[in-house]
Amino acid sequence: MADALVMRVARPTDNLTTIKHMYINGLGFTLLGEFTDHDSFDGVMLGQPNAPYHLEFTAKVGHTVGTAPTQENLLVFYIPEQDEWEHRCQQMRQAGFIEVPSFNPYWEVHGKTFEDVDGYRVVLQNATWTV
Repeated sequence: MADALVMRVARPTDNLTTIKHMYINGLGFTLLGEFTDHDSFDGVMLGQPNAPYHLEFTAKVGHTVGTAPTQENLLVFYIPEQDEWEHRCQQMRQAGFIEVPSFNPYWEVHGKTFEDVDGYRVVLQNATWTV
């Protein structure tokens, strides 16, 4: 059953179009799906085709959600190859993410932290994930 699990990380935004382009251009994601006016919600699903995870961003007409509640709301991506990591960091900057100091100094050792327009953070970690 574990092979069939797919994880969706979903969150609201007041900046749906901007967020969509930031994550597509910054992380190289693909637009996997989108919807408009589904019970007054608009949304996009972004990720890599056939990956076991994707992100969903939604916006509700007439509803304001504001910014991230803390600086520790993180998505972390492990990129072991130095050249690829540096390229991805540059893509994040070009896509409009702002490089910020990490709240947790652990992420500063082998990574860089980027903040999106909503104040949510993405860490690009130049390391291999090990358990």
